[in-house]
Amino acid sequence: MNKLKAWYAKLEAREQRVVAVGGIAVGLLVLFGGILWPLESAVSTAVKTTETRRDDLAWMRSNAPEIQAGAGAVRVPRGEPPVVVVDRVGREAGLGSSLRGTQPSPMGVRVQLEAAPFDVLIAWLANLDEHYGLAIESITVDRAAKPGVVNANVSFAQAKP
Repeated sequence: MNKLKAWYAKLEAREQRVVAVGGIAVGLLVLFGGILWPLESAVSTAVKTTETRRDDLAWMRSNAPEIQAGAGAVRVPRGEPPVVVVDRVGREAGLGSSLRGTQPSPMGVRVQLEAAPFDVLIAWLANLDEHYGLAIESITVDRAAKPGVVNANVSFAQAKP
C-alpha cells in the first residue's frame, strides 16, 4: 500500500485527478456491473418463479375436486384382462397388422409392434392410458424403413385398481 501511495504522490495534480476519477469509475462499474445488476436479476427471477408457483398452486386448489372426481372414471372393464384390452384396443385403433405379440408379463402386459404408423401408435398409447388406466412402464421405439413408421416394444403396468 505504501508503494501505491508513493507512486500516487509523485504524480502531478492533473494526473492525480485522472487516476482518482478513473478509480472511482472502475469501482462503480464493479459495484453495479458485478454485484448489483446480477443480484437484481436473481431477485427478479426468484420473484417471477414464486408468482408462477403461487398461481399454479391456486389453480391446483381450485381444480382439485374436478381432478379427484375424474380420477376414478378411467378403468379397465371388469373381467377383461389387461392383455385382452391392449390387443382389442390396438386392433380397433388400426394396429392389427402391426401387432406381432401381446403377452402378459409379471408387471402387466408386453406388446411388440412392427411397421406401425407412429401417429396411430401415439394415439393408441394415449387411449390406453386415458380410458383404460394402463400406464407405460417402458417403451423402445425404432424407426422403420418407411417414413412415419416405427417398430416398438411396449410394457404396460397393471391396470390401476
